[in-house]
Amino acid sequence: MTTIYHNPRCSKSRQTLQLLEEKGIIPEIVLYLESTPDADTLKTLLTKLGITTRELIRSGEDAYKDNNLADQSLSDQQLIDAMVKYPKLIQRPIVVNGDKAALGRPPEAVLSIL
Repeated sequence: MTTIYHNPRCSKSRQTLQLLEEKGIIPEIVLYLESTPDADTLKTLLTKLGITTRELIRSGEDAYKDNNLADQSLSDQQLIDAMVKYPKLIQRPIVVNGDKAALGRPPEAVLSIL
């Protein structure tokens, strides 16, 4: 089963979903702004992605600046808690296939896990 954490308003997210569909893959779509992943799910995604917590955060969002998330003394748990509270902070799209995951930036990056 392939899953995409999707934001339909994001062009990269739409392009990634289209790419999957062109490859004959109909993923489970998680609209993460409406159905926010909990902290444990985010930790699992980070492990599958093989990236740091900071790499999963969108630093251009207002919530990043408003909550001083650039502060390097913040723990991974504090950053994860911020992403749960403000899901717009989560990089998108994330495609999960089994025990692997990839960010669709660029969309073609997800092909390596299919």
